[in-house]
Amino acid sequence: MSLRSRLSRLLQKQGHSVLKKSVHSVAVIGAPFSKGQKRRGVEHGPAAIREAGLLKRLSNLGCRVNDMGDLSFTPVTNDELYNNLVVNPRSVGLANQELAEAVSRAVSSGHRCLTVGGDHSLAIGSISGHVRHCPDLCVIWVDAHADINTPLTTLSGSLHGQPVSFLLRELQDKVPSLPGFSWIKPCLSSPDIVYIGLRDVDPAEHFILKNYDILNFSMRDIDRLGIQKVMEQTFEQLISKKQRPIHLSFDIDAFDPSLAPATGTPVVGGLTYREGMYITEEIHNTGLLSALDLVEVNPLLATSEEEVKATAGLAVDVIASSFGQKREGQHDGYDHLPTPSSPDESDSEECVRI
Repeated sequence: MSLRSRLSRLLQKQGHSVLKKSVHSVAVIGAPFSKGQKRRGVEHGPAAIREAGLLKRLSNLGCRVNDMGDLSFTPVTNDELYNNLVVNPRSVGLANQELAEAVSRAVSSGHRCLTVGGDHSLAIGSISGHVRHCPDLCVIWVDAHADINTPLTTLSGSLHGQPVSFLLRELQDKVPSLPGFSWIKPCLSSPDIVYIGLRDVDPAEHFILKNYDILNFSMRDIDRLGIQKVMEQTFEQLISKKQRPIHLSFDIDAFDPSLAPATGTPVVGGLTYREGMYITEEIHNTGLLSALDLVEVNPLLATSEEEVKATAGLAVDVIASSFGQKREGQHDGYDHLPTPSSPDESDSEECVRI
C-alpha cells in the first residue's frame, strides 16, 4: 500500500476529531514585534498583510473570522545584551509570554489560530501557547533558515534565529537561562518537527540537525525529490502513525527573493510559488492544521510599493491556501447544473438573441 493511501485511510478512520469543532473558525492575532532581530520594519508586517486583503480572503473561503486585532507588547527598558551578544532577551521573552497567552485563549475557545508577525522569534510564544491545549502537536517549519542556534552558538545575536532551541527538549542542557525566558517550558522532541526549504544554515545548526536526527529538507532535497515526495515524507514522519494537530510556522523568506523581496534575510534559490502553494495545500488537505505563523514581512526593506504589495500578497496567498483556497478554483457547494424551465422560454430567449 502506498504512503498516500495509508495516510488517507488513517485520516478517514480517525475522522479528524481533534479539529472537528473549529474547522471553519479562525482567530487572527497580529503580532507587530521586531526585537528578535536588528532591522526596523518587520513590526509593520501585520498591517501590510491586513491591507493586502487577508480578512476578506478568509471570509470568502467560508471561514468564521475572529479578528483579535494587534497585540500591544509591554515595553522593556534597559534590555541589556546577554553574554555581550544576544539582543533584547527581556523584550523577546516578555513579548512571547504575552503572545502565548493570546494563542492559548484562541485555541481553548475552539479556533484555529493565525499569528501574523513580526519576526520569527514569535514562534516561541505561538507554539508554547498552542501546546497548552494540544500537547501532542507537531511542527512544520518552512524557512530558508533553521532558527535552531542556541544563545551560545549564535553568530548574529538575534533571537529570531534561535526560537527552536528553546522549544526542543533535547537541547535544554545546551541552552542557558536568559533573562525573560524563565516561563518557557520545552515542549517538542526531535521527531515532532520537520524543516522545509533550508538553504542558509549555520555550522552549529548543521551539527544539531544531524546529531539530533531532525528531519529536514533543503532546497537541494526539494530539487532532487520533488515537492510531492517531500510532503509525503513529512507526513510519514509526523502523522502516519497517529493523527496530531499541525502547527505550521512559515517564514516568508522561504520563497525566492524574486517573489518575496520585502523581508529581512533573503536568500536566493528559494521556493517557487507553486512549491509554496503545494506545501500549504497538502497541509490543508490533512484536515489537521491547528495553528499557523506567517512572519518576517518587512515593508521598510522594499525598494518600491510594488515590492511591498507582492510580498504581502504572497503572504495572504500562503494563509488562504492553508485554509482551503484551491488553485483549480473554488467549487464547493455547486452540486447541479441549471436547465431551461420550459421549451417555450428557451425559444423566446433564442428569438431575442437573434
